[in-house]
Amino acid sequence: MLAVQLLLNALSLGAAYALVALGFVLVLNATTAVNFAHGESVVAGGFAAVLLATLLPTDIGIPGLILLPGILVITAALGLAIGALAYLPIRNRPPVSVFVTTIAVGMIVANGLNATFGAAPRTAPPLIGVGTIDMIGVSISRQSIAIIVTACVLIGGLAIVLQRTQLGRQFRACAQDPEMARAVGIRLTRITLLSFALGTAFAGAAGLLLAHQFFISPADGAPLILKAYIAVVIGGWGSLRGAAIGAFLIAAFEVGVAAISSQPLAEGLLYGIVLLVLFVRPQGLFGEPQQVRA
Repeated sequence: MLAVQLLLNALSLGAAYALVALGFVLVLNATTAVNFAHGESVVAGGFAAVLLATLLPTDIGIPGLILLPGILVITAALGLAIGALAYLPIRNRPPVSVFVTTIAVGMIVANGLNATFGAAPRTAPPLIGVGTIDMIGVSISRQSIAIIVTACVLIGGLAIVLQRTQLGRQFRACAQDPEMARAVGIRLTRITLLSFALGTAFAGAAGLLLAHQFFISPADGAPLILKAYIAVVIGGWGSLRGAAIGAFLIAAFEVGVAAISSQPLAEGLLYGIVLLVLFVRPQGLFGEPQQVRA
C-alpha cells in the first residue's frame, strides 16, 4: 500500500511540475528564448492565492479552487508585462539580452514578494479541503487528488486549444516557422504576448497547486525554473508532450529516491541524470535529432 501512496504523491507533484514545464515550453516555442522569470511566476501564483485568501471572508473556508480563475487572470497579466517589457523591446538582439532582462524581472518579482509578504514560507488554502479518503485500504489525500484533477483539466484544455482551434494552429505555425507564419498574415507580436500570458498563467496555477501541500516562499523561483528546464531537457527541447512526460519522470524520481533516502540526494542524483541524458541523447526523449523545435 505504501507503493500506492508514493505513486499518488508522484502523480500530484508531477502534475504541478507539468504545468510549470508546459508554460515554459509555450514561451520557448513562441520566442526561441528562455524566460528565466518563469520560476518566479510560479511563486507569484502561490502568493496571489495567499493574498486572495486574506481578502476573502475567512470564516466560510474559501477553497483554493474558487481562487483559481483569479490567479489565472493575475498571472496572465504578469506574463503580458514580462513579454511586453522584457522580451519585445529586445527581441532582435542577441539571446543573452533576453536572459538578462528576464532574470532581472524575476529578481524584481522575488524581491517585491519578499518585501510584501516576508521571507518565511506561506501556505495557500487547499483546493477542495483537507483530510484523506480511505480507498482499498489506502488513505488518499484530498489535496493530491484535487491537484491531479485540476492539472489534467488545464492540460486537456490546452490540448484542445492547440489542436482544434484557429488560435492553436497559429501557435503551432509560429513555433514551427515564424517567418512563414508572418508571411501568411499571422501577427507574431500578438501570438508572442499570448504565449507569455498563457505560459505564465499555467505557472501561476502550479503555484496554487504547490502552495498548500509544499508551501511557497519568495526564494523558490530558482529551483522551480531548474525543474522546468530539466523536464524540457529530458523530454525534448520545445516538445510539449516531452515536457509533460519529463515533469512526471522528475517527480517520480524525486519521490522514489526521497522515500528510501533523502530529498537532497534525490536532487543531486537528478542533476547527474540530466548530464547523462545530455551526453547520451542530447535531443531528449521526444526531441528531433536535428534539434528542430516541435
